[in-house]
Parts: sequence; C-alpha cells; structure tokens
Amino acid sequence: MAKTAVALIVWLCIALSAAAAQPAKQGAKPVRPAWTELSAAQQQVLAPLAADWEGMDSSQRKRWVVIADRYPKMKPAEQQRLQKRMKDWAALTPEQRQQARERYKNLKKLTPQQRRDMSRQWQDYRKSLAQPETQFDPAVGDPLPPGGAAAER
Repeated sequence: MAKTAVALIVWLCIALSAAAAQPAKQGAKPVRPAWTELSAAQQQVLAPLAADWEGMDSSQRKRWVVIADRYPKMKPAEQQRLQKRMKDWAALTPEQRQQARERYKNLKKLTPQQRRDMSRQWQDYRKSLAQPETQFDPAVGDPLPPGGAAAER
C-alpha cells in the first residue's frame, strides 16, 4: 500500500510538472492585438503603455487602439493630456493602480449631485493652490501684498 501511494505521488508530481512546463493550452488564442500587430502610428501614441501591453486583456487593448486611432483628430491640448495620463498610469505600481480602480468604482456610485459637489470642491482646491500666498512682514506684523516688500509701503 505504501509503495502504491509513493508511486501515485511520484506520478502526480511528474504529470503536474510536465503540464506546467507546457506552453499555453492547445488551441488557446493569444490576446489580440499583439504589440507587433499595431501600426507604427498606434505604437507611437501608445508607447507609454508598451511595457504593460502583454499584461492587458483583449478588451483593454481594443479600447486603447480606439483611443490611438482617435488621437490624430484630437486637439493638441487633448493629445498632451492623454500622453501625460498614460505616462502617469504607466508609472504607478500595481497597488496604486488597484487603488485608483477602487476610487473610480466608488466615484461611479455617487449620485449626480454628489459628483457635482465633489467636482466643485476639487475646483476650489485647485484654485487655492494657484493663488499666491500672502507674505508676512514680521517687523510690521501684517501681511504684505503678494510679491511685496516692506520698502513698497
């Protein structure tokens, strides 16, 4: 009985290691389009995603191809924004990407009014960052105008 169990275990180990060593299933289609199947123009637009392309599923790849095809018709500012966002996404770690996906899912659950409120808050925050800080003159004790100096008084 012990010899049979050992033989079964050895056989399972050999069978599983052989199965693991084989390439993808026979008849399994590769995810398309492959990077090499993209046109030169598409590859140029999608260059920030090149390293991640093999890890994407077919639906993700197809969405990016549609975006790459629309790219020449975009305004220059839109093209720059798209390139920046692709580069930013490519620079994220897998954990950061997962967090971004979760935040996106949570935002999609908000009501239209909640989304408008959040957008308004975000715009207010961005405006506050753009405004120059008032300088403080310790000799006088009151704020100076932006870029001002005590001699300008």
